[in-house]
Amino acid sequence: MLTIGSLAKKTGTKVQTIRYYEQIELMPEPGRTEGGQRRYGDAELDRLSFIRHSRQLGFSLDAIRELLDLGDHPNRPCHEADAIARRQLKQVERRIARLEALRTELNRMVHECSGGRTADCRVLEVLRDHSACLTDHDEIGA
Repeated sequence: MLTIGSLAKKTGTKVQTIRYYEQIELMPEPGRTEGGQRRYGDAELDRLSFIRHSRQLGFSLDAIRELLDLGDHPNRPCHEADAIARRQLKQVERRIARLEALRTELNRMVHECSGGRTADCRVLEVLRDHSACLTDHDEIGA
């Protein structure tokens, strides 16, 4: 049996995050000692590792909840998990496209800079051009 600190160390997850996952019911309520200390077994270690890996791949908590539910019911069709992964892939591809556009714009800004005075600075000029500004939705990470 593992303490919450040991579980955190083994998975690279903060103790506060584990408590949060318990609060939102991604992780089950752990068993406790007579003194009230949380205790975790291999099943909780596997589940938290699954959650952590899913988060590293960018899955939302809702998507992880769906995936966990599918994993808890081994006779359900796999196409449901595949659909969740495909949705995530599309989101990643959109994010990559926005990042590539950002890289192109930043490269253009940097290469057009003459290295003169700030009054003539191409970087500052481009940043002042609000008509070419990204919308809030287009910001990176959205």
